[in-house]
Amino acid sequence: MTMAGQTINDRLLAARHSLAGQGLAKSVCKATTEECIGPKKKHLDYLVHCTNEPNVSIPHLANLLIERSQNANWVVVYKSLITTHHLMAYGNERFMQYLASSNSTFNLSSFLDKGTVQDGGMGVPGGRMGYDMSPFIRRYAKYLNEKSLSYRAMAFDFCKVKRGKEEGSLRSMNAEKLLKTLPVLQAQLDALLEFDCQSNDLSNGMSIPLYCLSKRIT
Repeated sequence: MTMAGQTINDRLLAARHSLAGQGLAKSVCKATTEECIGPKKKHLDYLVHCTNEPNVSIPHLANLLIERSQNANWVVVYKSLITTHHLMAYGNERFMQYLASSNSTFNLSSFLDKGTVQDGGMGVPGGRMGYDMSPFIRRYAKYLNEKSLSYRAMAFDFCKVKRGKEEGSLRSMNAEKLLKTLPVLQAQLDALLEFDCQSNDLSNGMSIPLYCLSKRIT
């Protein structure tokens, strides 16, 4: 049963966090609802803003997202991964640093949603089954884990380094550092290519924003 696109579970969870005065947890829940669309921009923007606030605990924020990724519903899990990826790309670097330095990773190598059938949040039957989307979730989580490991090894994000023929960071590295860097970069690229989302997989409101995100910021 849904109300304005959100399920009763979504609304009860948000209300519980409101009553407990847990504003950050409420914001994470709003970004990772059961509604089968990508996380709303206003919620992503707010969480990006939170990463720049000195009074916001980055470990707490990261752990809230990892906790949401343990949900049984594939939509909630997918949205927690998309939100984390967005914060890696656009949030304060403290967020990436925490993920890279902690033992908190997405443990989704065996994830399988056998029961969820989504209707795209529009009340129209025929959406993708959670079973069909589960392989993408496992691959996406693996890529984000690999991205964190790359940052831990190199202390920078490959997606944010200078590019180009003249000032490209990889072009200006000395041979010793380049030999250390290339295997790390290769591992991250392998995980990205393994995700393998094709145009014919873009059949619901979740896979489209994820495809755009992976192509834009990797």
